[in-house]
Amino acid sequence: MSGFSKSKIIAGMGLMGAAFLLRSQYERNCLSTEEFVIRSPKITGKEKTFVFLSDLHDKEFGPDNRRLLQAVSGADPDAVFIGGDMMVAKGTADLSVSLALLSQLAKRYPVYCANGNHESRMRRETSRYGTLYEEYRQALEENGVHYLSDQRAFIGGDTAVYGLDLPDEVYRPGGGTLPEGYIQAVLGKADPGRFSILLAHSPCFFPQYADWGADLTLSGHFHGGTIRLPVLGGVMTPQYQFFYPWCGGCFRDSKKDRSMIVSRGLGTHSVNLRLNNKPQVVVVKVASNSIF
Repeated sequence: MSGFSKSKIIAGMGLMGAAFLLRSQYERNCLSTEEFVIRSPKITGKEKTFVFLSDLHDKEFGPDNRRLLQAVSGADPDAVFIGGDMMVAKGTADLSVSLALLSQLAKRYPVYCANGNHESRMRRETSRYGTLYEEYRQALEENGVHYLSDQRAFIGGDTAVYGLDLPDEVYRPGGGTLPEGYIQAVLGKADPGRFSILLAHSPCFFPQYADWGADLTLSGHFHGGTIRLPVLGGVMTPQYQFFYPWCGGCFRDSKKDRSMIVSRGLGTHSVNLRLNNKPQVVVVKVASNSIF
Protein backbone atom coordinates (compact mmCIF):
# COMPACT_ATOMS: atom_id res chain seq x y z
CA MET A 1 0.00 0.00 0.00
CA SER A 2 1.43 3.40 -0.97
CA GLY A 3 2.06 6.15 1.53
CA PHE A 4 -0.59 8.22 -0.19
CA SER A 5 -3.22 5.49 0.26
CA LYS A 6 -2.32 5.10 3.92
CA SER A 7 -2.67 8.85 4.40
CA LYS A 8 -6.13 8.79 2.84
CA ILE A 9 -7.21 5.92 5.07
CA ILE A 10 -5.93 7.68 8.17
CA ALA A 11 -7.59 10.92 7.15
CA GLY A 12 -10.86 9.10 6.46
CA MET A 13 -10.76 7.38 9.83
CA GLY A 14 -10.08 10.73 11.49
CA LEU A 15 -13.09 12.28 9.78
CA MET A 16 -15.30 9.35 10.77
CA GLY A 17 -14.14 9.64 14.37
CA ALA A 18 -14.82 13.36 14.41
CA ALA A 19 -18.29 12.83 12.92
CA PHE A 20 -19.00 10.14 15.52
CA LEU A 21 -18.04 12.45 18.39
CA LEU A 22 -20.01 15.37 16.99
CA ARG A 23 -23.09 13.20 16.58
CA SER A 24 -22.69 11.87 20.11
CA GLN A 25 -22.36 15.40 21.49
CA TYR A 26 -25.53 16.40 19.65
CA GLU A 27 -27.52 13.40 20.89
CA ARG A 28 -26.42 13.87 24.50
CA ASN A 29 -28.29 17.19 24.47
CA CYS A 30 -31.45 15.97 22.69
CA LEU A 31 -34.27 14.93 25.00
CA SER A 32 -36.63 12.21 23.82
CA THR A 33 -40.02 11.76 25.50
CA GLU A 34 -41.49 8.28 25.04
CA GLU A 35 -44.84 7.01 26.28
CA PHE A 36 -45.84 3.52 27.43
CA VAL A 37 -49.30 2.27 28.37
CA ILE A 38 -49.70 -0.42 31.04
CA ARG A 39 -53.12 -1.93 31.77
CA SER A 40 -54.12 -3.89 34.83
CA PRO A 41 -57.36 -5.04 36.48
CA LYS A 42 -55.88 -3.76 39.75
CA ILE A 43 -56.36 -0.18 38.58
CA THR A 44 -59.84 0.64 39.80
CA GLY A 45 -59.70 4.42 39.65
CA LYS A 46 -58.98 6.81 36.82
CA GLU A 47 -55.99 6.47 34.54
CA LYS A 48 -52.76 7.71 36.10
CA THR A 49 -49.81 9.33 34.34
CA PHE A 50 -46.32 8.96 35.77
CA VAL A 51 -42.99 10.33 34.62
CA PHE A 52 -39.89 8.22 35.25
CA LEU A 53 -36.42 9.82 35.28
CA SER A 54 -33.18 7.95 35.83
CA ASP A 55 -29.40 8.32 35.57
CA LEU A 56 -29.17 12.09 35.35
CA HIS A 57 -25.49 12.00 36.39
CA ASP A 58 -25.38 15.81 36.86
CA LYS A 59 -26.54 16.46 33.29
CA GLU A 60 -28.20 19.82 32.62
CA PHE A 61 -30.57 20.42 29.73
CA GLY A 62 -30.44 24.18 29.54
CA PRO A 63 -30.04 26.61 32.46
CA ASP A 64 -31.45 25.10 35.68
CA ASN A 65 -32.51 22.04 33.64
CA ARG A 66 -35.26 24.14 32.11
CA ARG A 67 -35.79 21.89 29.07
CA LEU A 68 -36.08 18.80 31.25
CA LEU A 69 -38.61 20.51 33.52
CA GLN A 70 -40.60 21.55 30.45
CA ALA A 71 -40.60 17.98 29.16
CA VAL A 72 -41.96 16.73 32.49
CA SER A 73 -44.56 19.50 32.55
CA GLY A 74 -45.72 18.53 29.07
CA ALA A 75 -46.70 15.09 30.37
CA ASP A 76 -48.81 16.60 33.19
CA PRO A 77 -47.97 13.71 35.53
CA ASP A 78 -49.78 12.62 38.66
CA ALA A 79 -46.36 11.79 40.15
CA VAL A 80 -42.69 11.62 39.21
CA PHE A 81 -40.54 8.58 39.93
CA ILE A 82 -36.76 8.82 40.23
CA GLY A 83 -34.74 5.67 39.51
CA GLY A 84 -31.40 6.69 41.04
CA ASP A 85 -27.93 7.73 39.88
CA MET A 86 -28.86 11.38 39.77
CA MET A 87 -25.25 12.39 40.47
CA VAL A 88 -21.78 11.05 39.70
CA ALA A 89 -20.12 9.64 42.81
CA LYS A 90 -16.62 8.70 41.73
CA GLY A 91 -14.16 9.93 44.31
CA THR A 92 -16.11 13.14 44.78
CA ALA A 93 -19.77 14.04 44.32
CA ASP A 94 -21.51 17.29 43.39
CA LEU A 95 -25.11 17.27 44.55
CA SER A 96 -26.11 20.73 43.33
CA VAL A 97 -27.66 19.71 39.99
CA SER A 98 -29.70 16.80 41.32
CA LEU A 99 -30.88 18.69 44.41
CA ALA A 100 -31.96 21.68 42.34
CA LEU A 101 -33.89 19.55 39.84
CA LEU A 102 -35.64 17.33 42.37
CA SER A 103 -36.53 20.29 44.59
CA GLN A 104 -38.14 22.04 41.62
CA LEU A 105 -40.06 18.91 40.68
CA ALA A 106 -41.29 18.44 44.24
CA LYS A 107 -42.84 21.92 44.16
CA ARG A 108 -45.08 20.78 41.31
CA TYR A 109 -45.69 17.04 41.72
CA PRO A 110 -45.43 14.22 44.24
CA VAL A 111 -41.89 12.86 43.76
CA TYR A 112 -40.80 9.35 44.78
CA CYS A 113 -37.06 8.74 44.77
CA ALA A 114 -35.07 5.49 44.95
CA ASN A 115 -31.35 4.80 45.18
CA GLY A 116 -29.03 3.81 42.35
CA ASN A 117 -25.51 2.51 42.68
CA HIS A 118 -24.03 6.03 42.94
CA GLU A 119 -26.27 6.96 45.89
CA SER A 120 -25.48 3.60 47.46
CA ARG A 121 -21.75 4.24 47.00
CA MET A 122 -22.02 7.56 48.85
CA ARG A 123 -23.88 5.87 51.68
CA ARG A 124 -21.41 2.96 51.88
CA GLU A 125 -18.08 4.77 51.53
CA THR A 126 -18.33 7.26 54.38
CA SER A 127 -14.53 7.50 54.62
CA ARG A 128 -14.58 9.10 51.16
CA TYR A 129 -17.94 10.89 51.03
CA GLY A 130 -18.51 11.64 54.69
CA THR A 131 -22.14 12.51 55.39
CA LEU A 132 -23.01 13.51 51.80
CA TYR A 133 -25.63 10.78 51.40
CA GLU A 134 -27.46 11.72 54.59
CA GLU A 135 -27.28 15.41 53.65
CA TYR A 136 -28.68 14.61 50.20
CA ARG A 137 -31.54 12.54 51.54
CA GLN A 138 -32.38 15.04 54.28
CA ALA A 139 -32.39 17.95 51.84
CA LEU A 140 -34.75 16.13 49.50
CA GLU A 141 -37.11 15.07 52.28
CA GLU A 142 -37.18 18.64 53.60
CA ASN A 143 -38.27 19.73 50.12
CA GLY A 144 -41.11 17.22 50.07
CA VAL A 145 -39.55 14.30 48.18
CA HIS A 146 -40.65 10.82 49.28
CA TYR A 147 -37.32 9.01 49.64
CA LEU A 148 -37.92 5.27 49.29
CA SER A 149 -34.88 3.38 50.55
CA ASP A 150 -36.30 -0.12 51.02
CA GLN A 151 -39.66 1.52 51.70
CA ARG A 152 -43.08 1.86 50.11
CA ALA A 153 -45.71 4.52 49.67
CA PHE A 154 -49.33 4.48 48.51
CA ILE A 155 -50.70 6.50 45.60
CA GLY A 156 -54.47 6.66 45.83
CA GLY A 157 -56.39 3.56 46.80
CA ASP A 158 -55.12 1.17 44.12
CA THR A 159 -51.38 1.77 43.66
CA ALA A 160 -48.26 1.17 45.77
CA VAL A 161 -44.71 2.20 44.87
CA TYR A 162 -41.66 0.51 46.39
CA GLY A 163 -38.03 1.64 46.35
CA LEU A 164 -35.55 -1.26 46.43
CA ASP A 165 -31.90 -0.89 47.47
CA LEU A 166 -29.99 -3.59 45.62
CA PRO A 167 -26.89 -5.16 47.23
CA ASP A 168 -23.56 -3.72 46.12
CA GLU A 169 -22.31 -6.93 44.52
CA VAL A 170 -24.91 -6.83 41.73
CA TYR A 171 -23.16 -3.76 40.29
CA ARG A 172 -19.78 -5.42 39.80
CA PRO A 173 -18.37 -5.77 36.26
CA GLY A 174 -20.15 -8.59 34.47
CA GLY A 175 -23.08 -8.49 36.86
CA GLY A 176 -23.86 -10.39 40.04
CA THR A 177 -26.64 -12.47 41.53
CA LEU A 178 -29.52 -11.47 43.74
CA PRO A 179 -29.80 -13.70 46.83
CA GLU A 180 -32.94 -15.82 46.96
CA GLY A 181 -35.66 -14.13 48.99
CA TYR A 182 -33.76 -10.82 49.11
CA ILE A 183 -36.61 -8.59 47.93
CA GLN A 184 -39.15 -9.95 50.40
CA ALA A 185 -36.58 -9.76 53.19
CA VAL A 186 -36.11 -6.01 52.73
CA LEU A 187 -39.52 -4.93 51.42
CA GLY A 188 -41.91 -7.53 52.77
CA LYS A 189 -44.55 -8.99 50.47
CA ALA A 190 -46.03 -6.99 47.62
CA ASP A 191 -49.57 -5.84 48.35
CA PRO A 192 -51.67 -8.20 46.20
CA GLY A 193 -54.66 -5.86 46.22
CA ARG A 194 -52.81 -2.89 44.75
CA PHE A 195 -50.96 -2.27 41.50
CA SER A 196 -47.36 -2.59 42.70
CA ILE A 197 -44.66 -0.43 41.08
CA LEU A 198 -41.07 -1.34 41.95
CA LEU A 199 -38.22 1.14 41.53
CA ALA A 200 -35.19 -1.13 41.12
CA HIS A 201 -32.14 0.48 39.56
CA SER A 202 -30.75 -2.56 37.76
CA PRO A 203 -32.96 -4.39 35.25
CA CYS A 204 -30.93 -7.60 35.52
CA PHE A 205 -33.38 -9.30 37.86
CA PHE A 206 -36.71 -8.88 36.10
CA PRO A 207 -37.75 -12.52 36.76
CA GLN A 208 -37.16 -12.05 40.51
CA TYR A 209 -39.01 -8.72 40.51
CA ALA A 210 -41.96 -10.35 38.73
CA ASP A 211 -41.95 -13.36 41.07
CA TRP A 212 -41.97 -11.04 44.09
CA GLY A 213 -45.12 -9.38 42.80
CA ALA A 214 -44.08 -6.21 40.97
CA ASP A 215 -46.77 -5.49 38.39
CA LEU A 216 -44.48 -2.86 36.88
CA THR A 217 -40.74 -2.52 37.45
CA LEU A 218 -39.00 0.74 36.54
CA SER A 219 -35.25 0.42 36.02
CA GLY A 220 -32.35 2.25 34.40
CA HIS A 221 -28.62 1.90 35.06
CA PHE A 222 -27.54 0.70 31.60
CA HIS A 223 -27.76 4.07 29.78
CA GLY A 224 -29.47 2.36 26.86
CA GLY A 225 -26.32 0.37 26.10
CA THR A 226 -24.30 3.53 25.20
CA ILE A 227 -24.49 2.91 21.44
CA ARG A 228 -27.65 1.37 19.98
CA LEU A 229 -27.63 -0.63 16.77
CA PRO A 230 -30.66 -1.63 14.67
CA VAL A 231 -31.99 -5.08 15.66
CA LEU A 232 -29.08 -5.70 18.06
CA GLY A 233 -29.95 -2.95 20.54
CA GLY A 234 -27.50 -1.59 23.12
CA VAL A 235 -23.83 -2.42 22.64
CA MET A 236 -22.32 -2.13 26.14
CA THR A 237 -23.58 -1.59 29.68
CA PRO A 238 -21.60 0.23 32.40
CA GLN A 239 -20.84 -3.25 33.77
CA TYR A 240 -19.19 -4.28 30.48
CA GLN A 241 -21.98 -6.60 29.39
CA PHE A 242 -22.26 -6.64 25.62
CA PHE A 243 -25.57 -6.69 23.73
CA TYR A 244 -27.48 -7.20 26.95
CA PRO A 245 -31.18 -7.66 26.09
CA TRP A 246 -32.64 -5.36 28.77
CA CYS A 247 -30.76 -2.12 28.00
CA GLY A 248 -33.84 -0.05 27.21
CA GLY A 249 -37.51 -0.44 26.36
CA CYS A 250 -40.59 -2.24 27.67
CA PHE A 251 -40.47 -5.95 28.47
CA ARG A 252 -43.32 -8.30 29.36
CA ASP A 253 -43.79 -11.50 31.31
CA SER A 254 -47.17 -12.40 29.84
CA LYS A 255 -47.67 -15.50 32.00
CA LYS A 256 -47.47 -13.46 35.19
CA ASP A 257 -48.93 -10.28 33.64
CA ARG A 258 -45.87 -8.31 34.71
CA SER A 259 -43.96 -5.55 32.88
CA MET A 260 -40.60 -3.83 33.16
CA ILE A 261 -39.69 -0.49 31.59
CA VAL A 262 -35.97 0.27 31.36
CA SER A 263 -35.06 3.91 30.86
CA ARG A 264 -32.15 4.80 28.60
CA GLY A 265 -31.31 7.43 31.20
CA LEU A 266 -30.54 11.12 30.89
CA GLY A 267 -26.81 11.55 31.41
CA THR A 268 -23.52 9.73 31.06
CA HIS A 269 -20.35 9.18 33.06
CA SER A 270 -16.97 7.54 32.42
CA VAL A 271 -17.92 6.61 28.82
CA ASN A 272 -19.44 9.92 27.75
CA LEU A 273 -20.99 8.69 24.52
CA ARG A 274 -24.49 8.26 23.12
CA LEU A 275 -25.25 7.16 19.58
CA ASN A 276 -28.76 6.31 18.34
CA ASN A 277 -29.54 6.63 22.01
CA LYS A 278 -31.03 9.98 23.00
CA PRO A 279 -31.58 10.84 26.67
CA GLN A 280 -35.04 9.70 27.66
CA VAL A 281 -38.00 11.01 29.62
CA VAL A 282 -40.28 8.03 30.22
CA VAL A 283 -44.03 8.66 30.46
CA VAL A 284 -46.10 5.77 31.80
CA LYS A 285 -49.88 5.71 31.62
CA VAL A 286 -51.40 3.14 33.95
CA ALA A 287 -55.03 2.26 33.36
CA SER A 288 -57.65 -0.38 33.93
CA ASN A 289 -57.86 -3.07 31.25
CA SER A 290 -61.63 -2.82 31.31
CA ILE A 291 -63.17 -1.60 28.05
CA PHE A 292 -66.07 0.02 29.93
